[in-house]
Order: sequence, then C-alpha cells, then structure tokens
Amino acid sequence: MQWIPNILFAIILFVGIYFFAKNVRKLIRNIKLGKEVDRSDNPSERWTNMARIALGQSKMVRRPVSGVLHIVVYLGFIIINIEVLEIILDGLLGTHRVFLPVLGQSVYGFLIGTFEVLALLVLVSVTVFWIRRNVMHIKRFLGKEMKGWPKNDGNNILYFEMVLMSLFLLMNATDDHFQHLATGNTISQYIAPFFENLSFGVVHAIERTAWWIHIVGILVFLNYLYYSKHLHILLAFPNTFFANLKPKGAFKNDPNVTKEVMMMMDPNADPYAAPAEGEDEVVATFGAKDVTDLSWVNLMNAYTCTECGRCTSNCPANLTGKELSPRKIMMDTRDRLEEVGKNIDANNGVFQDDGKNLFDYISKEEIWACTSCNACVETCPVNIDPLEIIMDMRRYLVMEESSAPTELNNMMQNVENNGAPWPYSQMDRLNWVDEEQ
Repeated sequence: MQWIPNILFAIILFVGIYFFAKNVRKLIRNIKLGKEVDRSDNPSERWTNMARIALGQSKMVRRPVSGVLHIVVYLGFIIINIEVLEIILDGLLGTHRVFLPVLGQSVYGFLIGTFEVLALLVLVSVTVFWIRRNVMHIKRFLGKEMKGWPKNDGNNILYFEMVLMSLFLLMNATDDHFQHLATGNTISQYIAPFFENLSFGVVHAIERTAWWIHIVGILVFLNYLYYSKHLHILLAFPNTFFANLKPKGAFKNDPNVTKEVMMMMDPNADPYAAPAEGEDEVVATFGAKDVTDLSWVNLMNAYTCTECGRCTSNCPANLTGKELSPRKIMMDTRDRLEEVGKNIDANNGVFQDDGKNLFDYISKEEIWACTSCNACVETCPVNIDPLEIIMDMRRYLVMEESSAPTELNNMMQNVENNGAPWPYSQMDRLNWVDEEQ
C-alpha cells in the first residue's frame, strides 16, 4: 500500500508529459505547413540575437516598469522550477527532499532560500501585472481583438503563477522538518506561525496537499501553454534565432516573379514550353492567400506572439484610427492556422478544402492601411514580423486578383505605360523646364 502514492504520481507524470509531447508534435506539424525558407545564414549573429533578446530580455526593458517586472517573473519562474526535479524524484522514489543529504544543509538551504525570495518577488510582480491589466486599463490591453478568450487567457496565466508560487511557500511553511533546519526558510518562516496551533497531522496533511497540487498544477500549466499566448515561453528562443537579419525595409523577392522577369529578358525563352521530362508542371502562385502560402517562420511568429500590444501601440496607422492592428494580424494568422490544423486532424492527416482562407480573418482594409514603416517589427520584444505577412497578402491581392486601391492601380498603370508613377508621357517629362524659362 505504501507504493500507491508513487504509482499514482508516476501515472500523473506520464499523462502530463504524454499530452505535452502530443501538443508539441502538433505544434511542429502546423508550423511545417508553411513554405520552406532558409534562415541558416550568419549563425553567430543569430546566437547573439537569441541570447540578447530572448534570454537577456533586451527589448522588454525599453519600457522599464513592465520590462523589469517581466524579468523578475521570467527568472523567478524558471529558477524556482528547478525544484521540480526534486519533486519528481521524491514522487517517484517515495523520498522527501532527496537533494538535502546530497547537497548538504548549507547549500540546500541557500538554494531553497533563494527560491523563496524569488517566489515572493514573482507574487508581487504578477499582482502588479493583474492590476495593470484589470484596474489601470492600459490602452494597449483594451483592443477589440483582446475581448473574450485573449483577455481571460492573460488573466489565467497570472492566476496560475499566483497559485503555484503560493503553494511553493505554503508547502515549505508547513514542512515541520524543513522549518526546524532553520535554513532556507527565508520567507516561509513568517508563514509557519499561522499553523502553530494546529496538530502535527493536520499540518502534515496541508503540506502534502500543497505538494500534490503544486506538481499537478505545473503539469496542467505545461499543457495549457499550447492553447495560450504563453507559448512564447518556449518559442521565443527559436523565434529570435530564426528572425530575419536583413535590413528592415528590404523586402524579399518572390522567386516566381524573378523567374517570370528572367524569361521576359531571355529572347530565347519559350514561356509555353512543356516541362522537361520527369518534371511536373508547377503553376506559379504569388503572395499568400492562406496560411500554407506563408513561410514556416511566419507561422512560428504567429504562435510566438505574446499579445502584449507593443506593436499596435506603436503603429502609426492604428494611432490615426485605421483598422490595422499588427497584433490582430498575428492573432488571426494563428487562429486560421489552428483551424487548418484541426481540419487536418479531423480528416486523417489530409486537409479538406473548407472554403475559407486568411482573408476571412484579415480584411483588405487592414492590409492596405499598413504604411510598411516597420514600427511593429522594431518594437516587438521577440522579433515577430507582422509586416512580412501583410506584404505577402498584398502581393496576392495585386498579382492574383488584380485587387488594389484605385490610387495604387493608377500608379501601377502609369509605371507600365510611362515608366514613372505620374500620368505623363516620357516625351513630356522635361516640359517643366520650358515652363520655368
């Protein structure tokens, strides 16, 4: 009978890790639905960016208050969860604080004491975050795309962190043996007196209950990540590593367009020639109509979006009342990608045309409101690039549907006819000289 708790713990641990691994496989599958793009150049610069931006949080602290608080939560949560290793071993082996005799009382006490201080700091930080989000009504948290699930999701993760940190301190405060060590209980020693008048059995039951809820809560949190904006906890590192290193404003050349131009410049090229033997005829498409037309980096960007709203709060189009919100672009891309993924799951791994595409989520008005200034790309704390998605969708509208604002159509027609965006013949270009004379 004494092994029943250990068996139960092993089952819970296995189920939690199994579902997490299943979600990770689904996540990778969905990202790979995007087109291939090579982001293996300049590895040293990529590693530097990942260390500086994802690990070092360099772009977060541009807004000092939220940036510093985020660093506290980030470091605290990661460092404190080192103790999960001990909890797992204790749960599987039936031991209690298995690292104490291994590390010695002084080293172990120092580590747990540090964890407790960090837990308190995390509690304070997430409380401030909750107040900022729900009481202060900061504008960038109040966009129309932030109603319903996005708003609840932002609060849920704060509640998760509050509960997990509180349980960590509670299980230390009610651990009689740990408190009698008088080392490492930097914060929990002030909580322990609240349980002095309770019997040892009751206090022990509280400690065990907190211990179990703590580890189960961590496994639930781990599996909640897939459905939450907090996937950035995992994806911020690869996202910053594979970010575009080209100068901002340098748009990518579509290989299909390049091919068409090269054929036009080659007097010997036959545009109607049949494909070579052994080659399949590939119909060229331009731009992005759906998520599968985007690159896998774009799709990873969508999953990495933290919904913090920094991009939207810096977008000049949004600030002047236009429909465009770069944050919504990323959220809509992720929602459509999830819809495509569920379609594939429901049809035995094969996508069945559902009559929808990315334009059912993102309107043409949003696409054409963008000034392509790169403010959203510059300000994103994890190097997400909404502009690339916008430009690919614009390319589709122009080159596949000949759909563009009247002003743009006029300009393109002038370029085609006159070699310039103005409605004047090339023969009349120097007329202004005569007028000046």
